[in-house]
Amino acid sequence: MASSKRSTYCESIGDRYRQGDVLRDVKIIEWAEVVDDALEVTERRLPYAVVLSQECDLEHDYANRNNLEKCKTDTDKFLQTILLCPAYPAAQLRVGAHLQELEQKMQKFNSEQWKRLKQNNDYRYHYLVEDEDKQVPELVIDFKHYFTIPRSVAYRPEFRSNLTASLDDLFREHLSSRFAYYLSRIGLPELESAA
Repeated sequence: MASSKRSTYCESIGDRYRQGDVLRDVKIIEWAEVVDDALEVTERRLPYAVVLSQECDLEHDYANRNNLEKCKTDTDKFLQTILLCPAYPAAQLRVGAHLQELEQKMQKFNSEQWKRLKQNNDYRYHYLVEDEDKQVPELVIDFKHYFTIPRSVAYRPEFRSNLTASLDDLFREHLSSRFAYYLSRIGLPELESAA
């Protein structure tokens, strides 16, 4: 039996966000510390980010906000924010250079670690293949760096124009289950060995 090759990405369809949408050149606001009773915020640009909010929540939010009758009664379906994870260019992440602007020292991956990451066997990271047609390079999502943006900001035309592609259903489900697993892990205490 011949195997058929399935594309990782598809065109993003419609006017709403979907889980697995890939955005390029995303501007986010980070809350900083309070200095002299003033809250400082910084603006940061991410090369890529991927939408991780649940598909059904995104769909219900969009449908209810665009139905005038439901808009008045079904406000419990509204999302206040959309969950995203940064997706770093793989070549930069591998050498620990993906967060240079923050002056943070990041892990460098040796060949064995990189092979494990690319096979999605590292719980913290999710590897995405390149798709030249969709203008998506090799990317690595870091589940530890998730953030939210206000829904009202996400749907502004200048933000939506950053939508590049969307993960196909099969790959979207894999990403979602891996992210859920990462968030649900528990830390176990170190046990003293019985000598």
